[in-house]
Amino acid sequence: MVAALLEQAASRRDPETGGSRLAVEAVSHAFTIRGAALPVLDRVSLEVEPGGFVALLGPSGCGKSTLLRLVAGLEAPDAGRIAIAGERVQGPAPSRLLVFQDPTLYPWRTVRGNVSLGLEAQGIGRERAMRADAALRLVGLDGFADAYPHQLSGGMAQRVALARALVNEPRLLLLDEPLGKLDALTRLAMQAEILRLWQEKQFTALLVTHDVEEALVLAQRVIVLGDRPAAIRAELPVRLPYPRHRDDAEIVRLRREILGILGQPT
Repeated sequence: MVAALLEQAASRRDPETGGSRLAVEAVSHAFTIRGAALPVLDRVSLEVEPGGFVALLGPSGCGKSTLLRLVAGLEAPDAGRIAIAGERVQGPAPSRLLVFQDPTLYPWRTVRGNVSLGLEAQGIGRERAMRADAALRLVGLDGFADAYPHQLSGGMAQRVALARALVNEPRLLLLDEPLGKLDALTRLAMQAEILRLWQEKQFTALLVTHDVEEALVLAQRVIVLGDRPAAIRAELPVRLPYPRHRDDAEIVRLRREILGILGQPT
């Protein structure tokens, strides 16, 4: 009996690689607008293994970002259960962080000061600057610690936002269209950067994007949601080694399949 319980606990425990297992179980959610309920999510269930990378695709406004907010613990679902490493999500935690499309940097704080925000909130003092500088080195901005947000390009600002999340050493990184406002070349560079960081730090990643190719280039599995209230319409594994190429025959095939599921021309 004891051995069975120990084995069960070990199966839930986060591995040394740094990623947490995510389980979303029959989650439904609705917004209240002028006293009326607007259903957003309809019994959504999915799992992401520790250190896995999953992308969410779906029509605009279908509830993808809402699902990320629920996983982050910023809101509670109306029904269902969300668990990280077997523990029910009951609020925000430094071990799971959400990176938004807008970097939302404080203009009066230096880059180092912006990256340090989470550490300050946790009361970490002595090693704060050291950890912030290490996170900036990780994203290739070690020479910009004393710069201010207005001195950064869009891509650099988004790197700061990633560093602000990574400095907390998250076990689960939630990415809500973090590259949506970048130009095409910067977006390609940042896709490679996110992939490198994921491979190096081995956190679990859940990405929301409208870019089908981005999902296929980065994720191990793509989940397609339908119109609001969103339910899962398809799950497609991407069994290709990294780095991936957009003209690969399997990428092209999967892109056509996903666009067909979404009712878009291929």
